[in-house]
Amino acid sequence: MGWIILFLFVLICAVALLKLGKLSRPTYEITAAALLLGVAGYAWQGNPGMAGISVIPTEKPNSFDDDMIDARNEMGERFGSAKEWLIFSDSLNRAGKHGAAANYLRNGVKEHPDDPDLWVGLGNALVVHADGVITPAAQFAFQKAANLSPEHPGPPFFLGLAYAQSGKIDQARAIWTELLKQSDADAPWRKDLESRLATMEQMQPALPVEPTDPTGQ
Repeated sequence: MGWIILFLFVLICAVALLKLGKLSRPTYEITAAALLLGVAGYAWQGNPGMAGISVIPTEKPNSFDDDMIDARNEMGERFGSAKEWLIFSDSLNRAGKHGAAANYLRNGVKEHPDDPDLWVGLGNALVVHADGVITPAAQFAFQKAANLSPEHPGPPFFLGLAYAQSGKIDQARAIWTELLKQSDADAPWRKDLESRLATMEQMQPALPVEPTDPTGQ
């Protein structure tokens, strides 16, 4: 197929030069030589039978989970100064611009460094940008939110979610179990948290802890 396309291209160029071009004979000869040189180069290095390569975009438009927004809303984003920042960041994530979403929230925490919801949002954005892998920067953001608001359920929940997505099930289970203990019976996120822990237990049961001998033997 590649040779056919090349032949047609050369033929079209030749016809165009003859019918439309007002060139001298030496110029025609130089032009023809250039076309032949191009064909020779393609014959030498070209590989028309080679399969095409699909280029994967650096930003993945379908990797952002809208369920994360619902969970975040239930855990304290009501919204204060964080509202507009988080809404615009969410729109960037939906468009697949995960790096831009994270950078936008970095500016948000610079302007509002004492807003735990913004720090939680930044941690989430960094995890999304890293394809679900928790990075040191994301850990710092969640810890910053926890330091600003120790009772805020968002930091431990999303930190646990990041650990789970990274395959660190034991760390996620420990964080979520502690959060469940601290959650009120009517907390809007409690049922979801219980469901996640139950699913986690089915997929990877917790290892039994051997009882400690009180005698020390």
